[in-house]
Amino acid sequence: MSRFTISRLLAPELARPLSRTVCPTTTVPQWTRLLSQSHAAKNIWTPPQPPTPQQRPSSGSISMDRLAKSVMRGAALPTESLSASLPEQLEVEEEEQGEEPYHFHIYSHKHNTHITLTKPNRDALISLSCGNIGFRKSGRKHYDSAYQLGAYVINKMHQKGLVKKIHKLEVVLRGFGPGREAVVKVLMGNEGQLLRPKITRVSDSTRLKFGGTRSKRKRRLG
Repeated sequence: MSRFTISRLLAPELARPLSRTVCPTTTVPQWTRLLSQSHAAKNIWTPPQPPTPQQRPSSGSISMDRLAKSVMRGAALPTESLSASLPEQLEVEEEEQGEEPYHFHIYSHKHNTHITLTKPNRDALISLSCGNIGFRKSGRKHYDSAYQLGAYVINKMHQKGLVKKIHKLEVVLRGFGPGREAVVKVLMGNEGQLLRPKITRVSDSTRLKFGGTRSKRKRRLG
């Protein structure tokens, strides 16, 4: 007998497993089972869904609720608080600043010394240098010439009646020449006795080079 006749004689239950193709069984790893049964896998966070138009409250109702709460608490509206606080802040700043002082500029470099008295709006009242009081050429750069210039300017202020008119004075220093210390000595001496109580501020406006063009070649001696 051939194998075909034998398979026909056998029962269908016996012939089926012989005719099936055997496939390897796929086993699930143990770590996937443990992860699926863990507490963290069961409590997975899902992002909240946006509310539907029927569930979404209207912006008018929210603003009315906030307005009602603010009125119940006695709080002012934001626009009213801003409008009320702005003038008060401006008044405080004006009171702190007060009136602008006069300015006593001292510009001293290695060749000369310049003194300028200006109004609060920066208009010049007196502007003199060592050359205006009779010093010429190299005589303008010395300490003595700057001292005499400071005394002359203060005397000029007394003659014009500016000392009584000035209530606040700011001394502005510029440069590091010998006249810087000389004019300060004049203000600290007998000549500046009436000006010292009126000095409210001393500032330094010396120019500092930041980048710019190439510096001049330094002079070589010897």
